[in-house]
Amino acid sequence: MFRPLVCWLLCLIPALTLAQDEPLRLAFKDELLSLNRSQLMSREPLSESLQTPLGSVWKLFVYGWLVDTGAREPAYECHGQSKEEVYCCTAGGKIERDQALVKSCGLYFEQARLGIDAVEWRSYWQARQAPPWLVDLATLQPSTRVSVVELLRALAVMPAQVQARRVLLDVVLSAADGIVVGELGSRLRVKTWSWLGDQDPTSRQGGFAGWTADGTPIWAGGRGTSQRVLRDFAQALATVVPASRPAETGKCVEVELFSRYPLRRVMSGDRAQSSGPLQGDLRVEFVNGNQLDIHSDGELFLINKKLVARLDREEYVARVLQREATPEPVEAAKALAVAIRTYLLQNATRNGECLSIDDSSQRQRVAPRPATTEARNIAAWTSDLVLAGSAVTYHSDQPGPDKLSWQHAVEQARAGQRYDAILLHAYPRASLSRWDNPVASCDALPAAQEWLQKQRRGWRPRLEGEVGYNEVSTFAVCRLSFGRPYVDRERQRIYVRGVLSLQDRLDLTHEYLHLAFEAHPNGQDETYIEGLARHLLLE
Repeated sequence: MFRPLVCWLLCLIPALTLAQDEPLRLAFKDELLSLNRSQLMSREPLSESLQTPLGSVWKLFVYGWLVDTGAREPAYECHGQSKEEVYCCTAGGKIERDQALVKSCGLYFEQARLGIDAVEWRSYWQARQAPPWLVDLATLQPSTRVSVVELLRALAVMPAQVQARRVLLDVVLSAADGIVVGELGSRLRVKTWSWLGDQDPTSRQGGFAGWTADGTPIWAGGRGTSQRVLRDFAQALATVVPASRPAETGKCVEVELFSRYPLRRVMSGDRAQSSGPLQGDLRVEFVNGNQLDIHSDGELFLINKKLVARLDREEYVARVLQREATPEPVEAAKALAVAIRTYLLQNATRNGECLSIDDSSQRQRVAPRPATTEARNIAAWTSDLVLAGSAVTYHSDQPGPDKLSWQHAVEQARAGQRYDAILLHAYPRASLSRWDNPVASCDALPAAQEWLQKQRRGWRPRLEGEVGYNEVSTFAVCRLSFGRPYVDRERQRIYVRGVLSLQDRLDLTHEYLHLAFEAHPNGQDETYIEGLARHLLLE
């Protein structure tokens, strides 16, 4: 009896291993790609027969309809009466349309709440040649199985997809504790989906559907929930999803080039240029006698002896990167591109439909010629990504509070650090966010941080005698919204309520010690950490 059981278990192990390693299927540009956790395994033509549960993707089409028809629906208010509100808001709170899409709040998009008329819905989607499952409001359900080819075609012509793509970057930003945006940057703009397994209803399948940054439809499906799929396959997705330029990048950026150096004239060969748009290879002559060769494809204008560039935002980022640093090493360049874009957001002024900023060493210096392909690729990889939570500056070789040193960034990149880790070191209180909704995940508590910094100096003699203690060079103290104080070790952040009461200070000391003893077993010993915290603070 024992031997047959052993044989059965030995036969089961390969099957369990195979299930665990089930590949991710990725439909993109008429191809079906199979990925393991690190790389592409195979590719084949995308078959019309491939189907997927619609899952939460139905909400994306309702969102597009609401935006395109100019609907003015009310926010959804949470009253704690439905377990589904966990995807929406806490009791007493409310959620608006964009965040409802990102958080997958199905209660927000229910047709009864929105008052969607089935006949009106049918007419709207028939005019757009939508497939039957989208035309019939009754079949727009998470359990409905649809052709992946049809789903991609519907996404290609979906109304309001420009706004949807902007909003859905928040999905990538919040997925898997930053792992996905660290691996993929801003290349994916997708709605996640999860549903019951096809063969085993007790298991889950999930993935995403939406677009790449340039608007190309994409779908993925695999074993496990959508969040697990994103976490497990982020590295592999990074090898196959292209870093394409966004289809739109918002307002233009207007720059007065050489703003601190008066121009004498702009020459094209032997002919001085008059006011207006400039084309081709040109030579700028300055009042101080210096000269500089430049090039314009129509984006440069000579206006009252001032040279003005009107640039696409990502072209601006690429040109500043080209002028201030280099596109290599890549991770350092990605970090600087995010800092450049954030600096523009924080410091530019409005000039009609454009942002306006000087070209100077006091602001950001801009290359007076089109950016290189390498610089544009870095800008595209990070498009729409900014930092929220602190003022952002940078310097070639001088680090400081909330200041990125390019020299240090290069050293960190060559040591194998990813761009998001480089940014976290330079701006510990800041969070990666998107251009048109810069929201910080760390609400900084400067008084608490200052108190802890001061106390550490007094604690140092005592702590240096403790086995496993490692003084943390960079950390942030953030406001705790609810629950118990804790440490985010990956981002080196301490979440507490404040520093006013003795309990607040004890919590802050306790959580700092968890961070400082992270690499030693003492860091996991609550009795040891609490005893040491009380000794430091009370004795």
